[in-house]
Amino acid sequence: MHLDELVSRIGEVDARVAEAARKEIDGKTKPQGSLGRIEAIAVRLASIYGEVAFDTMPRAVVVLAADHGVARRGVSAYPSAVTAQMVHNFAAGGAAVNVLARQMAARTVIVDMGVAGEHRWPPSVRRCALGAGTEDLAAGPAMSEAQALEAIGTGAAIVAELVRDGCRLMLTGEMGIGNSTAGAALTAAFTGRGAAEVTGRGTGVADAALARKIEVVAHALARHAPSAERPLATLAALGGFEIAGLVGVVLGAAAERIPVVLDGFIAGAAALAAVALAPRARAFLFAGHRSAERGHDAALASLGLEPILDLGLRLGEGSGALLALPVLDAAARILREMASFASAGVSGPSG
Repeated sequence: MHLDELVSRIGEVDARVAEAARKEIDGKTKPQGSLGRIEAIAVRLASIYGEVAFDTMPRAVVVLAADHGVARRGVSAYPSAVTAQMVHNFAAGGAAVNVLARQMAARTVIVDMGVAGEHRWPPSVRRCALGAGTEDLAAGPAMSEAQALEAIGTGAAIVAELVRDGCRLMLTGEMGIGNSTAGAALTAAFTGRGAAEVTGRGTGVADAALARKIEVVAHALARHAPSAERPLATLAALGGFEIAGLVGVVLGAAAERIPVVLDGFIAGAAALAAVALAPRARAFLFAGHRSAERGHDAALASLGLEPILDLGLRLGEGSGALLALPVLDAAARILREMASFASAGVSGPSG
């Protein structure tokens, strides 16, 4: 699907349903507002689905993996080989995302968007590689705009397929050694922050490596002069195949009128690009958590999102998005199942 066509399918959330859901929540057997942000989440979900009494939310976490040429500059505490090793771990069901997905009854979709090397993936891993990882973003563009468009299309197509299979809630997941450097560069480009403000330790690099990482991001920003006014070019210059794929997941979910729960820092960077391409997509986003990674606060502030959880997480994979699911489920059930003052025969507030 062409990007313009995908963006054109993203509509507004339903304000009338939001108002009806708010009145429904206010009539439940509780003081108004006493369930705090749960009530706001319920209203937002209803406005996205376009109905107050929306049904259950079958869910899938889409885990996109790719390597990054910038990793050769020593910006990660782990070697690039770990990307492929973790994909095998995902396929075997042994990673944190697998454990949490099983707990939260979420389908897990694992996608090779560009993992370096030759691999004999099991059938559970989708082969959508655009190359053996991106180029070094500090030396030149990470990818071409054509590759970025293809990655976006891949992410959107996966969402469309999952929706046809009955999924009504998408979660973002990713894996890629070096991707926190790409995420920092994108966050700086789309928020206007400096490299030092948004570049963190990622996999846990020591001080010297952190200083080198900040320098790499600053150099990339100076080299490419990225702009939020040119989102596709910026994504191609600074992103990763898996990050561009996440842009497609966000846009695809918004086009299908279903919510997408963002994981942490990398997902936030992808969401910044997605919203720059399609501002209406913002209304379909939930921030699963606040990452401990420096720069995530800047992304959340720019997106206007308040995180559901704040647990000091910085793993990625989709872990924080999955952990937020019980809160979203609770909001939906409160709206759907909780009695009203009238139905329960309970006296409402006086005066």
